[in-house]
Amino acid sequence: MTSMTAEAIATAAALLADLRLRAHGADQPIADLPAACRPACLADAYRIQALLRQQLSARGAGAPVGWKIGCTTPVMQRYLGIPHPCAGTLYAGTLRTSAATLKAADYWQLGLECELAVRLAADLPARPGGHTPASVAPAVAALMTSVEIVEHRFRDFAKAEVASLVADDFFSAGCVLGTPQAPVAQADLARLQGGFMIDGAAGEQGAASAILGDPLAALAWLADHAAAIATPLQAGQIVTLGSVVKTFYPRAGTTVQACFAGLAPVTLQIL
Repeated sequence: MTSMTAEAIATAAALLADLRLRAHGADQPIADLPAACRPACLADAYRIQALLRQQLSARGAGAPVGWKIGCTTPVMQRYLGIPHPCAGTLYAGTLRTSAATLKAADYWQLGLECELAVRLAADLPARPGGHTPASVAPAVAALMTSVEIVEHRFRDFAKAEVASLVADDFFSAGCVLGTPQAPVAQADLARLQGGFMIDGAAGEQGAASAILGDPLAALAWLADHAAAIATPLQAGQIVTLGSVVKTFYPRAGTTVQACFAGLAPVTLQIL
């Protein structure tokens, strides 16, 4: 059940858009949304997020091109202290491919997450009884390594309300996608292992099976969520499924590579 007025939702969305764009004096992270426009439940958080999506697109972030899912693995649920998946938005203006260069100074705190991403070949509308990994599998057109770019726009995410984090697109700041490849069988997808290489040395590694027990279970969760908020998943959209390792915070001068066995890697140079 939602509880916020339309005015409070508009106030929150405008504040978060300014924060993302460093506009109208929003030049540093905040502790949390002001009490008068702070969502008390996830339903209100996603209402704010929907309006934020419109505002960011209109103000230069580019059209929405897909979704990110956070908190789908035990390592990230423990790190963030959130026991359930959370959805956010990917925008054309912050979508990069294959290799990328990022400036650490462009972010308040730059974080990178090693993920699998899919591109959809078909719409995924609401399904009686809900979606399953088997029901979403035929809609997957391509599989990719992905590095999600995240940013801390709240000073301490452990002290901010979870609903505020969701309203703010759940840390979303972009992603870098590897070369698209044909999807693999569901069992083979769950067996993939991936992680980061940091300046040529192996960093943390994780298993795709940690993503809700099956990466396609995350896609099924998102399909149900998106349909429930009247924005069902559409053909052509990109979906990142959640990080298999804890968020990595690179320093300037670091070279980061995300790798999954059998998939093209993604390389980032941090300036």
